[in-house]
Amino acid sequence: MAFLKFLLIILLVFYLLKLLGRMFAPYLAKTMAKKMEHMMKEQYQQKHAPEQKVGETVVDKQPAASTKKSNKDVGEYIDFEEIN
Repeated sequence: MAFLKFLLIILLVFYLLKLLGRMFAPYLAKTMAKKMEHMMKEQYQQKHAPEQKVGETVVDKQPAASTKKSNKDVGEYIDFEEIN
């Protein structure tokens, strides 16, 4: 008899959780979607629309200095293939 009572309680809890899940799942999904939308808007604004004053010049990235220096004394290098 105790086993049957235990099974009924487990089934009741299972169906109660299932019912509550159906009731609260749309609410949770809606709040998560709003939160993600807010986060994506913030990221987009930070990346694409930085705050600038009118007439201000902003340099995002400076070009890398050229580390390759050619030696004019060596001459020109010609790549060729050997034919048998």
